[in-house]
Amino acid sequence: MRYIPHTEAEIQQMLDTIGAQSVAELFRMIPEKFRLERRLDLPPALSEQEVLRKLHEFASKNASTIAYDWFLGAGVYPHFIPSILAPLISRAEFLTAYTPYQPEFAQGTLQAIFEWQTMICDLTGLEVSNASLYDGASATAEAVLMAMRVTQRSKVIVTDGLHPHYAQVVHTYLQGLDSTISVAKLGNTGQAQNIETLLDSQTACIVIQQPNFLGCVEEIEKIAALAHQHGALLVVCVSEALSMALLAPPGELGADIVCGEAQSFGVPMSFGGPHLGFLATQKNFLRQLPGRICGQTVDADGRRGFVLTLSTREQHIRREKATSNICTNQGLCLMMATIYLSLLGRAGLRKLAELNLAKAEYAKARVRQSSRLELVYSAPTFNEFVVRVADSSHSALERARQVGCLGGLDLSTYGKSEWTNSVLVCTTELVSREAIDRLITALAGENQ
Repeated sequence: MRYIPHTEAEIQQMLDTIGAQSVAELFRMIPEKFRLERRLDLPPALSEQEVLRKLHEFASKNASTIAYDWFLGAGVYPHFIPSILAPLISRAEFLTAYTPYQPEFAQGTLQAIFEWQTMICDLTGLEVSNASLYDGASATAEAVLMAMRVTQRSKVIVTDGLHPHYAQVVHTYLQGLDSTISVAKLGNTGQAQNIETLLDSQTACIVIQQPNFLGCVEEIEKIAALAHQHGALLVVCVSEALSMALLAPPGELGADIVCGEAQSFGVPMSFGGPHLGFLATQKNFLRQLPGRICGQTVDADGRRGFVLTLSTREQHIRREKATSNICTNQGLCLMMATIYLSLLGRAGLRKLAELNLAKAEYAKARVRQSSRLELVYSAPTFNEFVVRVADSSHSALERARQVGCLGGLDLSTYGKSEWTNSVLVCTTELVSREAIDRLITALAGENQ
């Protein structure tokens, strides 16, 4: 009865109750030319055993971290997820992907949100955080809109190191507004340059990714100073959240808003989503912060409790004056990340970040040893970097696939001359030294 919810007798009983002769009669308002007058072309029914076998056959056609050594990052990162997460997030108290609409009844959910906000503040070096957003791209766009509200300005500077998909979402959010977007190019080191030539009195914010799309670590403190000299805000976007366990918190370097993607914290890659956006800022910008915010209070008996606070910002009350269209949070993904961060703790998270860095440095050293490979950029990196190959990036990645490696992202597909025959490689704790050696050999074509 789980998969066939209604028997013929039940269907007839419902039809009798509403006074209809048939199910078809319920659709009489649909014009005949739009009705399908035949049965669906479906195969015969299968048993559960046969269905499972068929699904496994379909699944085996996909690349996975089980079948391949995974070197593809570029915004979605392969990290080990402790097995304890699945049973914990499956508990009935937690199993929700949406924000409770009677929130004070869900004290467990609200406490998890409160703990999440606290952890994000610690990682970003800022004072307040919201209860998460849909993903890193929408969080970045919301951060830009927030900066425009705070400054009452309309110009946005985006560096070329921002993830291309994030940049597209920012353009989409702003295209209906009276705003302009300027792009700051990257220098030979892979870091943003000449931002000061784009700044003026109408600049609302500078948006910069840390580390950037190419894996390069940006000079946040210097860029923050430039922004503040012109009365603009600095928005720092982080797509590889694990980097915040090792790099200096952006808020301590002068960032006014820090946003990004927290998928690295125990959330599966899941073919690109659902994932987990985050957004943090200074306390004096709290009323311009989009999304929901959980606050701590005490009840009439003096007991600690949690509430959703400042909800007058949301569109269900403010409507067209609301700070954003975001009235939800990624509840289930947030729970995964909160449990993940709690399991690792401050020391464990840093140790994991150091391991990612060490793997990347080993891989970069192997690239330098090859006469057929080149590191494109000289800036410091975390766990991603760009490699230029001697022939074509497509051929190099195919060689890697043949030796069991998903070798990275083909940057040639983005149409930029400086990325010709280049591959964006990511090394996390999931890859071994032996796998790195096989990848470098394959990219160089030295096994042919």
